[in-house]
Amino acid sequence: MSAPPHPSAADRRSRPAGAPARPGGPLARPRWFATLFGTDVWERFSFYGMTAILVLYATEDTRRGGLGMSSGDAALLYGLYMAAVFLASVPGGWIGDRILGARRAVLHGGVLIALGHTAIAVPITGSLYPGLLLVACGTGLLKPNMASLLSAFYDRDDRTGRDAGFAVFYMSVQVSALIAPIVVGALGEGVDWHLGFGAAALGMAAGLAQYVRGSRHFGDTGAAPELPAPPAERARVLRTTLAATTVAVLGYGTDAALGTFRLAHLMALIGLLCVVSPVICFWRLLRNPLLTAAERVRVRTYVWLFAASAVFWALFLQSGSAFALFAKHATDRQVLGRTVPASWFQAAIPFFVLLLAPLFARLWTRAGDRVPTAVKYAVGMGTTAAAYLVTAVAAELASDGARVSPLWLLLAFLLLAAGEVSFGPVGMSAATAIAPATFVSRMVALFWLSGALGGGIGGNALKASGDHVPGPGYFLALGAAALATGTALFLARRPLTRRLGV
Repeated sequence: MSAPPHPSAADRRSRPAGAPARPGGPLARPRWFATLFGTDVWERFSFYGMTAILVLYATEDTRRGGLGMSSGDAALLYGLYMAAVFLASVPGGWIGDRILGARRAVLHGGVLIALGHTAIAVPITGSLYPGLLLVACGTGLLKPNMASLLSAFYDRDDRTGRDAGFAVFYMSVQVSALIAPIVVGALGEGVDWHLGFGAAALGMAAGLAQYVRGSRHFGDTGAAPELPAPPAERARVLRTTLAATTVAVLGYGTDAALGTFRLAHLMALIGLLCVVSPVICFWRLLRNPLLTAAERVRVRTYVWLFAASAVFWALFLQSGSAFALFAKHATDRQVLGRTVPASWFQAAIPFFVLLLAPLFARLWTRAGDRVPTAVKYAVGMGTTAAAYLVTAVAAELASDGARVSPLWLLLAFLLLAAGEVSFGPVGMSAATAIAPATFVSRMVALFWLSGALGGGIGGNALKASGDHVPGPGYFLALGAAALATGTALFLARRPLTRRLGV
């Protein structure tokens, strides 16, 4: 494996007191890790809690406090939100790299998320959409810079340690993702929807408090931007942003005033951005004169991993839409005479991640360089395909209106969790390893941008299937797409590994 030609700025900076130069694992120095861990735990609590009830709230009858949307429109809203969350990671990564530095970017992102959840919790008509926008912008600012900050505590050439570190970190925050659907779901479905959203707001506020209190253990790490943008560039970006925002507000404001606005109109813009943004980002990155020839080869080859990631996220993110609707309408949820809330099934994936992540981390550590990133991706895509095929069988059994055993859905979520463990931490780790020096946050943002493209594709796929619970044909077709993608990755593993170096 060819090593990067020079260390990143994060590697050249002096590390904070208590942070190892060559850590043996993410828990080797608990103070800095505990702060990042705690912040991400609460951020994930707010995120998973809200997404667990979003589609259920949107499809609930207005007489019971919901929005009364059709299943197709609710899935489109969910896909729109997910796409916006990942899409926002591109400017979020740029802001961290060029303006704020990773540490302040994480803080400001957390503030926006808390404000967004608070807005959604207020029972006022129309508060959902600005709240979702704030959460999406805050998450886009927080996530790529959180990964960049964690990566800064590892030597750039420590691929095995970084992979294991991200895997354990990814596993640890799933504790919150496990609890959130149960707490928020019980409050939202059982008491009041806005009370559930309020619990998510409190979770993010707790994360902010822990981050502010513990950031003193970071030393200089993440305090300054990797490559500060000159004043002229900042002014140009600001003017472009204000102009684009003005055009969008005027356009959609006119659409709403005429009474012709539909979610599909907004999805058209987000879909266009999801396709155009990665093209522009890759093009600008490859044209940057700071890149060496070897770095350009890695970035060009990363396009294939980007495409595979988009397919994965298009399938995985439907756990909160297609699978949630299947849980509500086609799964037997009676236990000891009581009906289990449909949102509680969303806790299954993080529960299984907690079980599988240490096993996968141990497996990747033992395998070392013998199992390259492309093979890990292929494994994740294969388990995702199996999850869809299992659900296709369950949907066939429920096609006559019967409700199937919850074990079908739990098995599908177990397989989806295996896919997430293979894609999530490995993808973030690979992005930081492949990233040219001073471009770490933006490479992580590109990884999350694949989620934007996938979220948009997934939302439109479910909408196109009709305003009803997806049937066996839907799950079978998407399972076949996952299987084909995983097979292609496995067959191309050698050239991909040779060019990527990971």
